[in-house]
Amino acid sequence: MLTGRRILNISIIIPTFNEEAALAPLLADLLAGTGPGPEIIVADGGSMDHTLELARRPGVLTVSSRPGRGTQQNRGARAASRDNLLFLHCDTRLPEAFAVHVHAILERPQTAAGAFRLKINGPEAGLRLVEWGVGLRSRLLQMVYGDQAIFVRREVFHQAGGFADQAILEDLDLIRRLRRLGRIRVARAAVTTSARRWQRLGIIRTTLLNQVMLAGYLARIKPEKLARLYYGGTDGYRAGKPGKSG
Repeated sequence: MLTGRRILNISIIIPTFNEEAALAPLLADLLAGTGPGPEIIVADGGSMDHTLELARRPGVLTVSSRPGRGTQQNRGARAASRDNLLFLHCDTRLPEAFAVHVHAILERPQTAAGAFRLKINGPEAGLRLVEWGVGLRSRLLQMVYGDQAIFVRREVFHQAGGFADQAILEDLDLIRRLRRLGRIRVARAAVTTSARRWQRLGIIRTTLLNQVMLAGYLARIKPEKLARLYYGGTDGYRAGKPGKSG
């Protein structure tokens, strides 16, 4: 991992809910550098497993809030001390030298925020089509989701109002408001995210469901109704759920 002045100016905020299996390898990856690194904040939503025990280690700040990815990430952002915020899902891995890409994008004029290209960790050919579609949407529509590791200057994040306290698509809601403040740019490097939802539900079904969520959001259907559909009638959003893409 990159070290130095630039990486020191980034706060990485990780929302968690019962993520003991995914959090341990993620923190090991982020803490692997030999020198000072970014500020790492685990924003927990009431985990009932060993997530918080794993998070309480040197180099990691833990904060807690009500469950909900938007609420938790806002709590992490309030605790952040660095100038740049990067929101990272537990099942996503950053590319090497990620800080170089973060600063290169945020220092460009008329930029509100940025994100990475998406790579899905699975061998299926259909996932390559999903990646292509995500890339096209991200570049042409400036529409990125949370599993692409959204990053933004802290003052711009607060100027936009932070994440909405809603059950789903809080990432898209934030991006739409950030677009009023400047461009949303996509780094050439890619994050790698888990294929678990696509593999569990099927690539076609998952992609169609994601498009239904997007259409419903644009049609102003209440996020709570969309969340019930997305999560199959469960008790609503939990931070550990896989994100949306495609």
